[in-house]
Formats: sequence, C-alpha cells, structure tokens
Amino acid sequence: MAPKITVIGTGYLGATHAAAMAELGFEVLGLDVVPEKIEMLAAGRVPMYEPGLEELLARHVAGLPGSTGRLRFTMDWAEVGDFGDVHFVCVNTPQKHGEYACDMSYVDAAMESLAPHLTRPALVVGKSTVPVGSADRLARRLAELAPAGADVELAWNPEFLREGFAVQDTLHPDRIVVGVREPGGNAEKQLREVYATPVGEGSPLVVTDFPTAELVKTAANSFLATKISFINAMAEVCEAAGGDVVKLAEAIGHDERIGSKFLRAGIGFGGGCLPKDIRAFMARAGELGADQALTFLREVDSINMRRRGHMVELAREAVGGSFLGKRVAVLGATFKPDSDDVRDSPALNVAGQIHLQGGQVTVYDPKGMENARRVFPTLAYAESARAAVEGADVVLHLTEWREFRELDPAELGTAVADRLILDGRNALDAEAWRAAGWTYRAMGRPRA
Repeated sequence: MAPKITVIGTGYLGATHAAAMAELGFEVLGLDVVPEKIEMLAAGRVPMYEPGLEELLARHVAGLPGSTGRLRFTMDWAEVGDFGDVHFVCVNTPQKHGEYACDMSYVDAAMESLAPHLTRPALVVGKSTVPVGSADRLARRLAELAPAGADVELAWNPEFLREGFAVQDTLHPDRIVVGVREPGGNAEKQLREVYATPVGEGSPLVVTDFPTAELVKTAANSFLATKISFINAMAEVCEAAGGDVVKLAEAIGHDERIGSKFLRAGIGFGGGCLPKDIRAFMARAGELGADQALTFLREVDSINMRRRGHMVELAREAVGGSFLGKRVAVLGATFKPDSDDVRDSPALNVAGQIHLQGGQVTVYDPKGMENARRVFPTLAYAESARAAVEGADVVLHLTEWREFRELDPAELGTAVADRLILDGRNALDAEAWRAAGWTYRAMGRPRA
C-alpha cells in the first residue's frame, strides 16, 4: 500500500511539493499555520506566481470540480500525525536579522509541533535548506518529543527548485539526494517508493549520510553564485580594457569543463535562496572552524552587491550626472523572470537607489507589481512597458522577461524623451535596438 504523505509548510516549496506528490499518485495532506494560505490552497489557488502550479493544484485538491481529490489541507497537527506515513517539512529558513547565519526557528517549531502527534510509525523528511549538523540535532529532538516507544525516523532530502521551473524540477528532478542514518534501511526504502516514478524515468537518486545531504544544496548554490560573480568580475575587467564580456562568455562557455550556463553578465543574483544560503554557509563554516575554506564567498557576495551600484552609476552618467528632474523607466521588478518574487531583487534595489537620489522612477513588471508595491510603495508603477517608458530620459532593462526581449524598439521609441536604454541583463538584441535609433549600452560591453 502506497504511503500517505503530509507536507508541513505550504509556501513556495511546500505547495509545489504537495501538488507534485498528488500528481505522482499519493494521498497528500498539507499543513500550514496561516489560515489565509489554507483557504486559498483549498480553493485551488496559490499565493505566489509559479508557471503550471495552480493548474497542477486544481487537478488534485479535494472538492474542486474534476479533481482527483488526492490533496487536502489542514491546520490540525493531530490530523497530520494520524494521517501520514511520510512527513515532509518544507518551512522557510531565512537569514537571521543582523547576521549571516540561518534562522532555524521555523524548522524547530515545525518539528516540535509534529513530534508529539507521531503515534504511528513515521518517517520525517526535511527538505528545507539548513546548516550542516542540523539533521543530527533534529533527529535527537524528535526522539525526545515523540511519544514513548514511537517508531520515528528522520531523513534529509534537500530541495533543488528553480523558481519558474518548480513543477518541472519536482516531477522530473535532475537528481534526488537522500540523507539517511542507515543506508539500505527503512528510510531509504520509503523514499525510493515515494520517488519511484522520477527514478524510473531516469532521475539519479544519491544516498548519503546526513552531513553530505545538508551540504549538497549549499555547495550547489555557492558554485552557481561563484560562476555568476566570476563573469560579472570579468565584465568589470572588460569595461576597463575595452573588451566584450558577451563574446568572452561565449568563447569560454564552449569549454565543456566550464559550460555556458550562468555566464551572462549583468546586475547580479538575488532572490530568497542564493544570497542568504551562501551567507549562512560562511557562518556555519566559521562555527565549525573551517571559515578559511569559504573566504572566497565573501568576494562572491561583494562582487554581486557592487553590480547594483554600478548600474546606478551607469544610469546617472547616461542622464548627465544627476537624476534630479530625470524620468527613469525600469523594466523588471522581480529577481528573475517567470516569478513574482521580489526578495532581494537587484532590479528593485537599483530602482530604489535611483529614486532615493532624486530620479522619477516608473517600474513595470509582468508579474511582480503587487509585491514590488509592498516593498517600495514610493516608486511609481505602470501597467505596461509602454506606459512605464512614457517621457523617459533613460530606460533600464533589469529583469530578462521574454516580454521585454520581444518589445518593438521602434514602437517603444515613440514614447520616450530620449532613446537611451541600459541593458542590465545583456539579454536584448543590441543591433535591433541600435537600428531603431536607440543608444544601447550594457554592462561589460564596448560602446558603439
């Protein structure tokens, strides 16, 4: 008989995981402590934008027309304990205020709320990104809090979701990592059953110990962050030397040892994962006495943050040395396309800096407007790209949405005060914009 699955925490990770488990054929019960989230999910709607997720959810939520009924939601911990065989913990692990370290309070609270209700044999599976050493500590805490004689195990199964591709990444992962105390034991067997479909389709399943499983996610994110900051450092050198970072990236990307992905120079990375994960990794390495191993990540972080300031400087120079009285259009508010996530968004950070320096900033983003307004209510917002650029002295392209790549430069040029565009993502067709009479500039590239 297939195990019944619960998902603790129904934010971005949890909502996606719950819907995907239902899609794989399991009965699923999701839990959250926020009533508004539960009401929204029970109605087949999601509190964030993620392509394909709402459709997947609606296909399985009990009570919706035509659904399989395999997915329900609750706020009752006792119901979760009574229902589930495998409990996935998918709560947030943000950066601590004023520190680099990871805030484990949500994970700790979830484990402590769940444990007393584990009255039947249960496997608790952590998916949150946590500091190495957390699983060992949490396994001991579960044993302390579970009812006497309870048969409870812990495993760690880190998530590798990319916003904009979360559904695909869950149903067809490029790898599944399982950290267990006993290789070949009950925990591994149960997780092999849970992931039988993607494994059968060819997704590799890597079984490790607890520390290795915890390190995989932070190591992967640190590598990606390093690659992005590397090409941005090369963009700085290209600007100083008169080189073209786009051609440089193309050339080195043909080397199969390097590859072309994540080699697009621009205003850097942001979001709710990469920045806080590399900082938490540095903090944990310091606690373990291995801080020298990760000192390079400080420079990775530094390069990334200075790209935002560099874009502000380029924009200030482009409008004559001062933003006062200048109209600045910003295309993009989210930290990446195909998402409504504005957490630590380089685009919104640049817009905010220019606004604080006296610029009249108008922002447009296909999906992130509502969230952007909450973070920066003092900025102006437009309902379309054309409306955003109306009367602009300079246009900044800061999030590489497909909609922006497909804009008609000639048509857009009829709305601006000056045909001047700064491409903060090196994603637009420079020749097409120049042919339409625009001055096109991008980070790390020579001026035509």
